[in-house]
Amino acid sequence: MYMMHDLYLALRRLQRATEIHAKRLGRHSGLTPIQLLIMHSIQAMGEGTLGDLAKKVSVSQATLSTIIDRLENRDMLQRIRSKSDKRKVHLALSTKGLAAIQAEPALLPAEFLDRFGKLADWEQLMMLASLQRVAGLLEADQHGPAELFESESAA
Repeated sequence: MYMMHDLYLALRRLQRATEIHAKRLGRHSGLTPIQLLIMHSIQAMGEGTLGDLAKKVSVSQATLSTIIDRLENRDMLQRIRSKSDKRKVHLALSTKGLAAIQAEPALLPAEFLDRFGKLADWEQLMMLASLQRVAGLLEADQHGPAELFESESAA
């Protein structure tokens, strides 16, 4: 019983810390963490479809489409129809979008990144693997893509 209690408290502490950082990000950049993650992912992917991006950032295509609409309305990115296949739409960051992701603070708090960076490589990998495993366990009973950021879908 205590282990379940401690597990829930640890998850709650993580959730609270990420919510606090999300508010700081919003005040600083006017963007939510999922918007920033999407923009970084678009930049890293180069050419990719909405479906590819949805899988990469663990949101449904419907949620992603709503976020993309908002970013497009703010001139952060643009949809570009594929020349080779008119059914496909690619995403590209605008100049304003590129400037935003270069100027924004990190997706994780700087203090955390500093402390995490000082850990041995094996410990960093162990923590990442453990968090990925926890996320997988939480997602196991869901149908379809994980909606880890669903509370931010109104972003």
